[in-house]
Amino acid sequence: MMLWSIMGTIAAICTTVGFIPQIIRGIKTRELRDVSPVMLTLLLVGCSLWLIYGVHLKNPIIALANGFTLSFVIVIFLLRAMYKRNNSGS
Repeated sequence: MMLWSIMGTIAAICTTVGFIPQIIRGIKTRELRDVSPVMLTLLLVGCSLWLIYGVHLKNPIIALANGFTLSFVIVIFLLRAMYKRNNSGS
């Protein structure tokens, strides 16, 4: 059982921090047009449901990982919208 918790924690960390390079790149380049809004929307819905599911199960690994991932997806969405608006005004 402990092995599965460790594996789940490592998987959660990998999938969650995987969004950080995209955020950093977006901030540096001020360009996120190449990130699909459909993908972001699906991730937003999926992570929200996983978060609710993790809270329901009282599983901190599922809840925390998806809570952080959800916040990263929202940041990418907001940056994408902000940079799109700024780039269209130039």
